[in-house]
Amino acid sequence: MIPFLDLHKINARYEDSFKAAFQSFLDSGYYILGNEVKKFEKEYADYCGVQHCVGVGNGLDALRLILEGYKILGKIADGDEVLVSSNTFIATILAIQQAGLEPVLVEADTATYNFDLKVLGDHISEKTTVIMPVHLYGQLAPMEAILTLAKEHNLLVVEDAAQAHGAKNDLGNRAGNLGNAAAFSFYPAKNLGALGDGGAITTNDESLAEVVRKLRNYGTSSKYVNEELGFNSRLDEIQASFLGVKLKGLDADNKIRQSIARRYISEIKNEKVILPKYKGGENHVFHLFVVRVEDRDRFINYLKENEVGSLIHYPIAPHQQEALKNLAHLKFPITEKIHREVVSIPLSPVMTNEQIARVITVLNAYK
Repeated sequence: MIPFLDLHKINARYEDSFKAAFQSFLDSGYYILGNEVKKFEKEYADYCGVQHCVGVGNGLDALRLILEGYKILGKIADGDEVLVSSNTFIATILAIQQAGLEPVLVEADTATYNFDLKVLGDHISEKTTVIMPVHLYGQLAPMEAILTLAKEHNLLVVEDAAQAHGAKNDLGNRAGNLGNAAAFSFYPAKNLGALGDGGAITTNDESLAEVVRKLRNYGTSSKYVNEELGFNSRLDEIQASFLGVKLKGLDADNKIRQSIARRYISEIKNEKVILPKYKGGENHVFHLFVVRVEDRDRFINYLKENEVGSLIHYPIAPHQQEALKNLAHLKFPITEKIHREVVSIPLSPVMTNEQIARVITVLNAYK
């Protein structure tokens, strides 16, 4: 069986370094917001090319704390509207609603699965203060057009970069350094994944960084001095040390992912399987390799019979989720079609050539 993702094999490459990091953590006697978090924050800020990185508990909290921070800074207010793709993971929408803001969903584009730029501007109103592009599956959203639109209307741009660690635009700027602020998740399955939960905020806005550092730790500026109504959302010290170990290999892993993707795209030739659009650059780091098929259940059963793993990202569109009943009246035909047809096939930096070849053979034989 070719697993969809072999996390154990991915992390086994770092086992000796993890053990050394854990021993150092034990010896330090410092368990929360210690030197390992500070060290990783500096390393990840440098990696993304930004001035500030703030480690938090997870990707959802990273998004929410950015929005809460901008509310404190007076740049947005309760009830303001945030433009976001209708084709995303529910966490993007949850962060907006939990921060007291209104998500305005925008239809997706079938070529990129990101914002449909033809209609994005039509959704801007007097209440719009934020555009939140999602770098879905590891592919950068069309940031140049989004930033131009944001500048015209004086809007903030907050990247949901939870799936795009290391992705670069044509100028060499990475995800996390393409808007006013960005949110990352370090969920174990991510390109840069912890061995538990974790997240981070990146920004060049010193005022925002100062506020979210307080917000992640009960709103404190110093011990027992609470200046804001904060949260408890801190990147764990041991996870920060593990992430520091894995960061050193992120670019190499991403290159392997891109290489496998190029091979899939050039060698899978089956009109019943719609492949992602990819020009071969660094704007896509293939957190997921997502294909589309019309009869998804039949296709997945076929993969199972041929011992090829798969997952669905995601089976239900956010506006059709029971938890988001307030959005149930909305209709997004393209997004709904995407969610009916998408299937993620195996792609990871520890796949063997034999496994890659087998996936290609199986997909080409599908009828």
